Amino acid sequence: MSDTAAQPRDDEAEDPDDAANSDGSAATDAGDPTDADGPAVSTGAESVVAALEAAGAETAFGVQGGAIMPVYDALYDSSIRHVTMAHEQGAAHAADAYGVVSGEPGLCMATSGPGATNLVTGIADADMDSDAMLALTGQVPTEFVGNDAFQETDTVGVTRPITKHNYFAHGADTVGDTVGEAFELSRAGRPGPTLVDLPKDVTQDETDETPGPATPPAGTDPDPNADPDAVEEAARAIEAAERPVCLFGGGVIKGDASDEARTFARTYGIPVTTTMPGIGSFPEDDDLCLSWAGMHGTGYANMAITHTDCLIAVGTRFDDRLTGGIDTFAPEAEVVHIDIDPAEISKNVHADYPLIGDAGRVLDQLTAAVREAPDAEAWRERCAEWKETYPLTYATPEDEPLKPQFVVEAFDEATDDDTIVTTGVGQHQMWASQFWTYTEPRTWISSHGLGTMGYGVPAAVGARVAADAMGEPDRDVVCFDGDGSFLMTMQELSVAVREDLDLTIAVLNNEYIGMVRQWQDAFYEGRHMASDYTWMPEFDKLAEAFGALGLRVDDYDEVAPAVEEALEYDGPAVIDFHVDPEENVLPMVPSGGANGKFATAEDQL
Repeated sequence: MSDTAAQPRDDEAEDPDDAANSDGSAATDAGDPTDADGPAVSTGAESVVAALEAAGAETAFGVQGGAIMPVYDALYDSSIRHVTMAHEQGAAHAADAYGVVSGEPGLCMATSGPGATNLVTGIADADMDSDAMLALTGQVPTEFVGNDAFQETDTVGVTRPITKHNYFAHGADTVGDTVGEAFELSRAGRPGPTLVDLPKDVTQDETDETPGPATPPAGTDPDPNADPDAVEEAARAIEAAERPVCLFGGGVIKGDASDEARTFARTYGIPVTTTMPGIGSFPEDDDLCLSWAGMHGTGYANMAITHTDCLIAVGTRFDDRLTGGIDTFAPEAEVVHIDIDPAEISKNVHADYPLIGDAGRVLDQLTAAVREAPDAEAWRERCAEWKETYPLTYATPEDEPLKPQFVVEAFDEATDDDTIVTTGVGQHQMWASQFWTYTEPRTWISSHGLGTMGYGVPAAVGARVAADAMGEPDRDVVCFDGDGSFLMTMQELSVAVREDLDLTIAVLNNEYIGMVRQWQDAFYEGRHMASDYTWMPEFDKLAEAFGALGLRVDDYDEVAPAVEEALEYDGPAVIDFHVDPEENVLPMVPSGGANGKFATAEDQL
């Protein structure tokens, strides 16, 4: 990326109807700057940094460049730690994971043009998974906006569909308030990414306007309590149920409602399934837990959802990978749906009892409203029988290569419950979610809605930085990646080496884009078009070239020693596990199929 100063355009960055929200001066009442508690500022860039500090931002991930350079210069004396990433996409993923682990909005930065567009994948990923994140992008000077200047892109237009809201900064006097508002908006209500586009003249211009306290726009932090009458109606339905099931989604974790969710399920003896984003919201070693449901979820979770008569869903958007065919999803159930976002109510699955509010607060309301537990002893026994009937298993024949599931279980056994797991996307992601026992929230970090290959390594960087910032340097961070995913963002290993980050990357190398190969075998008569990755480099040697510990494992008896060596190594380590290229992820619900009709063997697909 060139550090040459960029030059911009003179069109409106937002639709006229959105002007009040996109213009920081109109959207935010900064108040009297003489009353502000923040430090004195002299430029727009200093105001940006002051606003971030006042909002509580501690870490930023980014890549320098010409149009964002004034903000970087203002960061020079800031308390905010900046982690320079190898690629802007890595900066967005690292910020995303930092936010998931810390519970605070992540922060990423990039320059104009290609810097901003390189952030787009990471912003879209955060948007799909409702992760709080603020992106700051440099922009060419205002007078050049719209003139196709060097390194100019309509960043506001490009990112409008993938942000909660984005802003075009219009002046040095208001830019700090705009940034503070965007930071707070990212975590208000349903979390998600926001963006502020910063023309270089705005950040270079002089100002003595210290930004005021950071607050989200009016009306964006909704009432946390559900309607009391609706809660009472839902409570009566739960009491009358004979086959109740809780479905805890990612909103339980993002709303810090895991304690309330656990209390509710245990108080009334209701079996629990989760979505993939909800992994860790309920401990998987609890007798009530049926693990996660959906396309590659457990057979017993999918059977429970198929046969339940009352589904208590919390913080889930009922996406297609969870539901399969909508007509066959929980067909016998009355649905209680708790969500902070009214737009999700009855969007995909009809809610008989909609409860709009904060997950933890509404679960407390519901716990207080249910007078007696449903009579579900026989149902719990039936769920336990499904666990026995459809266990997650795999074979380890001596004449076949190393099984990837064995590797996941070896790491699980060697690490503590608070270990943070990140993944890329593909078969390795599924095995990491199936064969690891998650007991705590914010320990499973993955790309769910967008399904971004390459997410795992930069996410591990962000997760490690977050754990260290939280005063938890002894927590393990393990990234499970596939060979295809690792190849996409392995440059971020250089960041882990430079920052001396203690993390371990386990590459489950099957020399395929494995999930594509599995679908090709099942649905395309085994035609492996563009999925064969036998041309992969030797990842252990690449790791050493980056300055990390590099190991290669081919056999079962090598797994435990390699895992131990990597975990004990004080710094980044990469283990290239050469695993069975023909191993498939099972069970599997074919796309759009019925969850209760999952395949447990390849010949059933």
